[in-house]
Parts: sequence; C-alpha cells; structure tokens
Amino acid sequence: MSVSNGNARNEQKQIPRRLVLKHGQKVVMVKRQRSYDLMLDSAFKHFPSIPRDVITLQSDKLDDCDGRYVDITAETWDDVIDLLTVAQVTRRAEMSSPAPLPLNTQAISLPDNQPEPSQVKRQDSSYAPPHSRADDTISIKIIYPSGDIKTTQVSRDMQVENFLAEACQISRSCPNSFRAALGTRPMHTKRSLRAYKIKDGDFIDLLPVMRLKKPVIYIYSPSDIDVSVKLSLTPEWTLSVIYPVVATKDNGQHIQWNVRTHRDGSLTEHNAGLDVAYLFWEAETNSHAFPHSPASEPLDTFSPISSSLSDTDSVVIPVDKVTAYLNKSLQVLGLHTEARTSFITYWLPSILKHKYIALRFVSQAAYERAASLSISPQPDVVARVFMLFKGIHKEHLEDWANAQMQAEKDVCGWVDVVGVDPARAGDATLFRVLEWGGMEVLV
Repeated sequence: MSVSNGNARNEQKQIPRRLVLKHGQKVVMVKRQRSYDLMLDSAFKHFPSIPRDVITLQSDKLDDCDGRYVDITAETWDDVIDLLTVAQVTRRAEMSSPAPLPLNTQAISLPDNQPEPSQVKRQDSSYAPPHSRADDTISIKIIYPSGDIKTTQVSRDMQVENFLAEACQISRSCPNSFRAALGTRPMHTKRSLRAYKIKDGDFIDLLPVMRLKKPVIYIYSPSDIDVSVKLSLTPEWTLSVIYPVVATKDNGQHIQWNVRTHRDGSLTEHNAGLDVAYLFWEAETNSHAFPHSPASEPLDTFSPISSSLSDTDSVVIPVDKVTAYLNKSLQVLGLHTEARTSFITYWLPSILKHKYIALRFVSQAAYERAASLSISPQPDVVARVFMLFKGIHKEHLEDWANAQMQAEKDVCGWVDVVGVDPARAGDATLFRVLEWGGMEVLV
C-alpha cells in the first residue's frame, strides 16, 4: 500500500513503539520501555549471556556521541529514549574508545592504525618489557553461542585463528564453525589479540559461521536458448560450493554461468558441457565483514551475518507439523512437486534436531540486495524463495505467542511477504526462473 509524501513525513514524526537491540550477531526488536530498569530486563531476557548486573545499553548515533559508543545511564534515559532507533547491548566498559596513539613518529602503523607494540614504550608505571610474561599472558572470558562462559589464559601475541582453535578445543567443536568478535567488532583470523587492544579479563564472543544452504536455480524456457546467469554477493558472505564448477571472481563473491536451456527443463553448461537439472551454489558468512545498521537500511533487510527471527515476523510450529506446513507454503509460493520435495527433504534432518521450529520466508527484494541475480536475456518471471529457521526450546514458547497464532493462519500470507506471482511462475509459456534456498539461524 502506498502513501503520499505528506503522510510519510507525518509518520516519521511519530515515536516508534519498538526498539531494536543488538549484541554481536543477534538483533531483536522489543517494546520500547519508558522505565530504564524494565528496558534492561528486556535486554537481559533476549541476551542472557550477559549478566543482569553488568548489562548496559550504548549508542553512537546521538548528537552528543561524536560517533563513539557511549553508555546510556538511568539518569539520561528519559532524555534519549525517544531519540533511539537502535541500542547496543553490552557489558559495562566492554566497548571502549580507541586509545590515543603514542607520540612516536617512528612507529609503524598496522591496518587498524595501531602502532606495533614492540616499537612504542608505554609511558605509565605499569609498563613491562614486551616479552615479559606479565605483559603477554592474560585471562580471557569466552562466551559460547550456548551462553556458556569459560575462562582461559592466552598470550596477547596469539593469532585469532589459534585462539579460535584453542577455544573450540575446550568445547570440543570445530573452529571453522565459529568466528570471534570483541563486542560488535569482528576479529580477523590472521591478526593477533594484541592488535585489538585486548585487556586482562575481556570478553570475546564466539559467533557461529552461518551457511546459506543449497540455493538451486531452475531455468525454464518455452524454446532452447542461451542464457547468462550472474550471481553477486554482498561482502557479508562468500561462495563456498558451486556446481557446475566455473571460476569465481572477487574472492568468491561473483560468479557467472553460461548455459543452454532445453524445453524439458534441463540445462547444458557451456564451459564443461555438463547436462544438469539446475545451477547450485552455497555460501558462508564472512567473519571479516561488518553487519549493516538497521537504522540505515530498508525495513525488509536481509543480512547473512545478522539474520534473525522474531515473534512478529515468524511462525512457530511443533516439529511434527513442520513438513505439512512447509509443503502448503511452498506450493502457494509456486514451487513444483520436485522442488517442494527437494526443499523439505534437504532441510528435514536439521529440523528434526529440534522440538519446535520458528521460520519465516524472506522478501525477494531483501534477498536480492544480499544476493543479486542478473539473467540475460531477461526472464518473464523470477521467483526466489528463501527460508530462515531456528530451533525453539519448549521453555521459551511463551516468548513466541504471536508466532504460534500466526502458524494457524492461511499460508497464502507468505505470497505477499515474499512478493511472488504463483500463477505466472507456473505458466509454461513464459521464460521463468525459480530459486529456493534457506539458512538455519544458530543464535
């Protein structure tokens, strides 16, 4: 539904009833509380890995912030609550402003403008030689995705990738499944902990590397034609698997297939001469990318590294009813029998690990901004169906009351959410493209 510019301006003056809270990779939308204590209670409810007695809110968007994250205190809450759209949830003193550089014109700067520690002597009385144990060995608290917190002793000069290996050895998990973050700042695997000004007692979050699984692209044409298919990903993720195999560009963020369509729906890839039923790709989140700020993006944004599901945009279903719900939903979204069967059977093993599932389908417009698909000649209709889902514990169902009610409604509502035209998507007289894929949200 469209509104006039005048109405839009009037709506912008209204104070939103909800507030976006962020911590690491997780983003949630909550009710805007006038009480500071109630707001902290809400933050703790959604981010239980942070102890309630040290949880605080920060912002870098207010005029007085000068672009830096500052704590929002109880005495200032009434003054700023109506100015906030997003608040950062963190521990007190977890995110500090960058320290001023020492006055040493001979210092060599690293990529983050931090001088090499071995070339700069600290000016305070706590300075110790670079190779002393007191300076190099610190205690770090590791926050796992489960919320568990474990303490370990590490060297400041340890590379992040080795820190991840050690942290995952403690939890007996694979280091390739996680990325490290200091507050909201992703940590590069090839840099040292020292480069991030890590202090004794700091917290480091281990965030799961989420993988977009099995997007497959079907191409149907009434006659045999040559087609170019270009896929371009945002910096937040990187191609990890493709078939048919062709060269990727720009560190795995761009790919192009050149194929010949056939009237039976099959494709011939020109480079290798392979006959295939569809084009296949997978991607994983890029640990070096920064998530975009929701305040600066369209409301229907999809971000691979900060994807979330909430009580307001999802449905929650007992696992024994998921397959029936998915089959109905995928059918109204235009997926034919083989595509529905492949979608459900591919995701079923992951779904069956849980008792309840929250799921939602992403709008095509939002998905296109994250994974742009350019096809020449231009198809008559493109349908891209992408699902996000996560497991829900039974004891957390009370937080998903609306999503449970939405699950009882007609699945046809997803047609408007995704933005597909099922009738045209099934019209065999048209040049059509159909894609489906999904991702399990692990936080």
